[in-house]
Amino acid sequence: MISFDNAAYSYGGAELLTEITLRLVPGSFHFLTGPSGAGKSTFLKLCYAELLPTAGRVTLFDREVRSLGRDDVARMRRRIGVVHQDCQFIDHLPLAANVTLPLTVSGRDGDPQDLSDLLGWVGLGALADALPPQLSGGERQRAAVARAVIMGPDVVLADEPTGNLDWEMSLRLLTLLVELNKMGKTILVATHDLNLIRTAKAQVAARVLRIKNRRIQLAGADL
Repeated sequence: MISFDNAAYSYGGAELLTEITLRLVPGSFHFLTGPSGAGKSTFLKLCYAELLPTAGRVTLFDREVRSLGRDDVARMRRRIGVVHQDCQFIDHLPLAANVTLPLTVSGRDGDPQDLSDLLGWVGLGALADALPPQLSGGERQRAAVARAVIMGPDVVLADEPTGNLDWEMSLRLLTLLVELNKMGKTILVATHDLNLIRTAKAQVAARVLRIKNRRIQLAGADL
């Protein structure tokens, strides 16, 4: 589904990530850990072709990313939902319109009942008409999850999705990600929160990856 073959990424002449070889298989759940600045966000961007490797190969759905044109990348990204830590919304549009924005951009019509069901699933059914500035941090992150899955992606990538949330809200967001995985979605969560990882591992078979010395390694049982 997403595979790296001896891939590397350099920025400003310095190698940030190197010798990455791994595969995210359908239906798997991965956590990515590492200190701030280690390259977690960079790795996620390589996963959805926001960045291209400076060495080696990255393959998305059996297509090598360097072979993809702009339209190919756009089509590929419809299969990958991304939840950013600092989720951005259009403040003058109601929540429902923000969540369905990916459908609007791709020229697809959404089913109102599907949208209602999705907002209910993330616990925001009563806030469909609310404007983003009226939402709490936890509500914004749950809205970001809804927006990420509105296109029915095969993969969901989340970059420090609980970084600005309290523990209760973090657990609610984790529950949504676990449920998505049980629906067959491949999940990759970049986080520094080891308590969140330990809690998740009690619910789902999660593989923990760690960035160390510019390489991605399988973390030990201490997690």
